[in-house]
Amino acid sequence: MEEDETLEGETERAEVETFATPEINQQIPASAFLCHCCYDILVNPTTLNCGHSFCRHCLALWWVTSKTNECPECREKWEGFPKVNILLRDVVEKLFSDAIEQRKEDIQQNSDVAHSLAAFQKYGNDQMPTVPNAGRMNPQGGGFFSGVLTALTCVAVLLLGYHWSSREFEEDHLVHKPVAKWTVEEVILWLEQLGPWTSHYTEKFFLEKVNGRLLLTLTEEDFTKEPYSIENSNHRKAIVAELERVKALGVKPPQNLWEYKAVNPGKSLFLLYALKSSPRLSMLYLYLFDYTEAFLPFIHTICPTQEDKYEDSVTKLLSLYPNFRDLKDPSWKQWKEFIVKYVFLPYQLIAEFAWDWLDVHYWTSRFIIVNAMLLTILELFSFWRLWSRRKLKTVPRRMWRHFLKVSNQGLFVTVFWPFIPQFVCNCLFYWALYFNPIINIDLVVKEVRRLETRVR
Repeated sequence: MEEDETLEGETERAEVETFATPEINQQIPASAFLCHCCYDILVNPTTLNCGHSFCRHCLALWWVTSKTNECPECREKWEGFPKVNILLRDVVEKLFSDAIEQRKEDIQQNSDVAHSLAAFQKYGNDQMPTVPNAGRMNPQGGGFFSGVLTALTCVAVLLLGYHWSSREFEEDHLVHKPVAKWTVEEVILWLEQLGPWTSHYTEKFFLEKVNGRLLLTLTEEDFTKEPYSIENSNHRKAIVAELERVKALGVKPPQNLWEYKAVNPGKSLFLLYALKSSPRLSMLYLYLFDYTEAFLPFIHTICPTQEDKYEDSVTKLLSLYPNFRDLKDPSWKQWKEFIVKYVFLPYQLIAEFAWDWLDVHYWTSRFIIVNAMLLTILELFSFWRLWSRRKLKTVPRRMWRHFLKVSNQGLFVTVFWPFIPQFVCNCLFYWALYFNPIINIDLVVKEVRRLETRVR
């Protein structure tokens, strides 16, 4: 009985296959299976994300000539690498077998088509590289930032966050400790941070056992006499200038990245991410809302005038603080240099600022400089894509959407910042500072590969 049922099922399928083709031919016209590039029967039909299907060799010719990943008909960009629609191919080859065979012979004899297909397939292989016995890798990752590297990076960030959350930097406590409670060693540390020129006077301060209370009583006249005897007037004025700032604040003012982070943890995290994702808006924010404390030191560092380019840091300190408290407003030349770089190369401003701190933050400054260079390259690639695809008209709309996005992020940080644990903030801070350049290197490599593919 089972054998009879099997035979009957096979007979029914054979009858369906026998009579299916004439019925389909009567209901569906041949025009439904035409390629919209060559207007002939589809050969190896390849369907894109938008739903349109084309001969594979026609799509390859379009890709080689246009250098774009866009549908030839609706111009919608396709994602990934297009594949042959197997179901549609089998139907077309069954309905139009003779025409398909003839078209395949003509295609094989065309050298231009063969070269285009080879280049198109090579592009697909580059998009999805394979590793023996390991399956396919993520095509978006490019093989560089793999899962193992991601895991190791996350572990390193967690360790850094725990390390910095569990104990303070050795120099950070002075920005929180009142000056009157400073020990002799802490006064010496404060003096050494003013510059290498203070090495001539640290021994005198140590022998006189100058602590915080005694430091607050000293004046410029005291420094001219024994036992201090600071004969260099610029050195003496520089020490007095910083001492006036200490008296005004009651604590040591932040003089490097770590001290600034200790005093302004939320602000430093916000600026780090804001300068990375939107440098122009971030600098505008500093100008509008943090002009004296952040913007003025920033512009004086990255756009110094000819008179400000001194050999040592003493005269520069005095030029920035003529009244020991107030910064000088930038000159017109400084504004002109700043605006040009602000419009065209904003990340260069960040790199120049980090370059000025190389002697204080040796490796950190280099990470910032490299990251600024990578972000500049990525921004240039973005503008190139808009230019090549003739989408410059969309720039104002994109800028407005970007402004809304950054504003919402800033509002979110402002509202929820008090509830975020310090450990989480440290992890985010060191991720953006030290590990984000690794991700940007991978992005630059992928952009270069795409550009090379389009050029070929």
